Amino acid sequence: MARRTDERAPGAQATVAQATVAEPRELDAAPPSALEPIRKVQLYEQISERIIERIRLGAWASGQRLPAERELARVFSVSRPSLREALGALQMLGVVETHHGSGTWVAKNALEVLAEPPAADALDFGVSPVALLEARAHLEPTIASLATTRFTPDAEMERLLAMMDEARDWENPEHRTIWSDADRLFHRQIAVHTDNPVFLAVADYIARVMSEPLWRRLRDDMLAVPGRIAASVDEHERIYEAIKDGRPDDAATHASRHVEVVREYMGLE
Repeated sequence: MARRTDERAPGAQATVAQATVAEPRELDAAPPSALEPIRKVQLYEQISERIIERIRLGAWASGQRLPAERELARVFSVSRPSLREALGALQMLGVVETHHGSGTWVAKNALEVLAEPPAADALDFGVSPVALLEARAHLEPTIASLATTRFTPDAEMERLLAMMDEARDWENPEHRTIWSDADRLFHRQIAVHTDNPVFLAVADYIARVMSEPLWRRLRDDMLAVPGRIAASVDEHERIYEAIKDGRPDDAATHASRHVEVVREYMGLE
């Protein structure tokens, strides 16, 4: 059989080698910003940017009430939960103010706040609460159910429940902080009793997201509703009692119902 000959033109090998060497030099010479990972912008950030654009163009003046949430959602062709996330982000940015019972208003100093172009991540106040609740609805009933089969007496869970029960003055920032920490750590502690490192790692991530600004902003509005704190304490206690008593179906049901109620009161259903 005839031996195959190399049909490349003379010098082709050197050209390939040169191209291979040149590539890293070009990357090294690129500005740092060109090598940064591309950040995925969440939907609520995009909606926030559209609202900011309209405020800058004068569609809504400083001190003016914004259209109702249903109308804004229709205008931007988005769901009301995503719109509510966007309004929460703009509230933290200082562009709008929300008054319970009377709607959302453009802040009087909104144009001053927007005088300088915001940083690329200025509207990123954490993971979407809608996404978090979707994940919790799928994961937490399973975690609670499994925890019933491996549960051992846990003074920490009882301490966290007591902390939530005692921190009922929602006008007190210290009480809000106590509640926030006790709530997220309680749900994490349930995962400890699965004796499964994967579930615990997931619960660690969820607890971290529950400490982020946007989640806390919308959650604070929920717990400001009269009677909601007492009801939430009862929901957590029912989950705990079912786990402690070894009732997996009840634990899953109570965990699922708790997430549903949170979603409803946060206006993210």
